[in-house]
Amino acid sequence: MVDHGGSLGRARALFPHAPQPFVDLSTGINPHSYPFFELPATALSRLPEAVRVRDLAGGAASAYGAPSAANVVAAPGTQILLPRVASLVSPGKALVLGPTYAEHQRAAAIAGHVVTEVDDFDALAGADLAIVVNPNNPDGRIVERKKLLALAEKLRARGGLLVIDEAFMDVGPFGESLAGDVEQGGIVVLRSFGKFFGLAGLRLGFALADALTVERLEAQFGPWAVAGPALEYGIRALADSGWQAEMRRRLASDAARLDTLFGRFGVAVADGTTLYRYIRQSDAAALFSALGERGILLRHFSGRPHVLRAGLPGGDEEWQRLESALADWAQQRDDDA
Repeated sequence: MVDHGGSLGRARALFPHAPQPFVDLSTGINPHSYPFFELPATALSRLPEAVRVRDLAGGAASAYGAPSAANVVAAPGTQILLPRVASLVSPGKALVLGPTYAEHQRAAAIAGHVVTEVDDFDALAGADLAIVVNPNNPDGRIVERKKLLALAEKLRARGGLLVIDEAFMDVGPFGESLAGDVEQGGIVVLRSFGKFFGLAGLRLGFALADALTVERLEAQFGPWAVAGPALEYGIRALADSGWQAEMRRRLASDAARLDTLFGRFGVAVADGTTLYRYIRQSDAAALFSALGERGILLRHFSGRPHVLRAGLPGGDEEWQRLESALADWAQQRDDDA
C-alpha cells in the first residue's frame, strides 16, 4: 500500500511525544463538513432501493455537469473504482501525468498495465491508458480542457482511454472539467464526494462516462454497491447548491488566511487548491518534523523531501495551535542560524 495522509496511527508512531489531539492538516478533506442530519431508519434497516440510486446518479449528473444520470455510476468511494476503470482497456502501456496521487499507478498495475509516470503531457498520446489528475494533487496544476479533449480524441482513435481524476474539481475551475464531454467515449471522469463535503468516511464517489461504459462498471458492482446512509447524504448534499456556493467562498477565505500565516514565518506557498496548499522549500523536512513534534501534522512525500502539502485548520483552536507551532519553529530556526 502507498503511504497517504490522514493516518493518525502513523502520526503517533512518528511523533510519540507530540501533544494530542493532532491538528491533522495532512489531507485535502474539507474540515467544515456538510451538516449532519437525521437519517430515515430505512437507510440502515433496509437494502438500498434502486430508485434512490437513480436519484443519486441524477443529482451527481446535475451537480457535476454530466449529460444525464445514465452517464454516472456511483461507488463506495473513488478508490474502489480505480482498478476497475483501468481494466476497461486491455493491459498495455499506462502513463500517468505526475508527480501526482500514487494510487493511480498501483491501480493500473493491478489491472495488468505496464505503468510509467511522466512529466510531459504530450507523452500521454502514446498511452493505451492515460491518467491525469485535474486539479492535480498535490500541487494544484490545471490542464486545460481543450488539451485534454485533443488527447482523448487521439487515444479514442486507437481504442485507448483517458481517465481524468477530478477529485478536487469542486474547488477548481469548472470550465476545465470534462464531465460534460464523457458521452463522446474514451473518457472516464472520476469525482470524489467526501473531500469537498468533508465526509470522507462515508465512502462515496462517482465515475462519469458514456452510457455503455457506465453499464459495464455497474455490472461489476452489482446491486446495493452504495450504502443507504451514503445515498441519503449524497442526494441531499449534491442538491444543496446554496451550501456549496457558500462553502467555496469560505474555503477561498481560509486558504488566503493560511497563505498569509505561513508567509509571516517565511514559508512560501507555491500553489495548490483552496482545500490544500502546496509548499516547496529547502527546509521542508525540518518544518514537517518541527510541527509534528508540536502536534501539527502536514503531508510530506518520501520521494520529494523539499515538498509539503497543508490542509486547512478546522477552527479557532487549530488556527492558534498552528500559529504557535510556526512561531516556535521560526524562533528555533533563527536561533540556530
